[in-house]
Amino acid sequence: MTDKPQLPGHIQAAIDRNLARQNLDAFGRPADSAGVTWKGRDLTGPGIEGSSNPLHAFDTDDGLEDEAWTKVSQDLVDGNADEKDVFRVLQNIRVFAAVVPTVAKTTMETRVDQHGKEFTVESDKEADVALVSLTAADGRGALPVFTSIPKLTAWHKDARPVAVWMPRACLSAVDEGNELIVVDPGAYLTYVVRRPEVYALAQQKAWTPSYEDVEIAQALSELTDLVPGLGQLAMAPGRGVGTQTEDGRVIAGGGAGPELALVATPQNPLDAVGSKLMLTTLQSLIADVAILAERADTVEIVLGTSH
Repeated sequence: MTDKPQLPGHIQAAIDRNLARQNLDAFGRPADSAGVTWKGRDLTGPGIEGSSNPLHAFDTDDGLEDEAWTKVSQDLVDGNADEKDVFRVLQNIRVFAAVVPTVAKTTMETRVDQHGKEFTVESDKEADVALVSLTAADGRGALPVFTSIPKLTAWHKDARPVAVWMPRACLSAVDEGNELIVVDPGAYLTYVVRRPEVYALAQQKAWTPSYEDVEIAQALSELTDLVPGLGQLAMAPGRGVGTQTEDGRVIAGGGAGPELALVATPQNPLDAVGSKLMLTTLQSLIADVAILAERADTVEIVLGTSH
């Protein structure tokens, strides 16, 4: 009969110290800090958001894409949905944020081996996890979220999924200083949720695209008489509202911006100097329109053609 191998003394001592600190119930069984044994514990019962698990809201989650997202994204690709339809779905679906392990603090320790020779050991003193974030082309922070676990792991093999309602993900994005959310980066359809929409989802408020916002239009109409040579100022979707699928299909929504185009049409044909004066004056004035700054993510001014 072979004797059971013995652990090195310092390892066995560490195990013994941990066991000594372990919480036990009245019969010496492992328990929580209140002395309630873990074995046989019943975790059923009313849970969060209608879940049957009291610990979280997603106990029956299969990690796959929500059917509502599958439908609205396909409708968007087919031209049968717009950004408002997507917003309504995003208000009520579960997504996955991506987290990766990080080292909060690394220490260097000098030790002596059995021959009296010194050596240095590098160790992770504190480990943590962090949300993955991206940087948009304009330098702003963007939080990636995924509608399914397969899409997340295909994008980043080392990331781990954290299930969360989309409005809660938007709150986290704002808290981390991100103005954009990128839904399913690297997938067939990647959809960017721009700043005003992110804020509306986070606050669980209604949202209207800036290019369809009547109140913005009313505020801008008051500027027409203040701009020399300006005959009409119209709103339209910016050239960055749309995006493309992986195979190049153009989609009318989900782009990173510019979001809103202001089409400035002169009252009469202007020369280069007159056009520059008109556009410069308009740009200066719109900078003070508070509702525009709040509800439009990015704005571009386009020179219209007078007839």
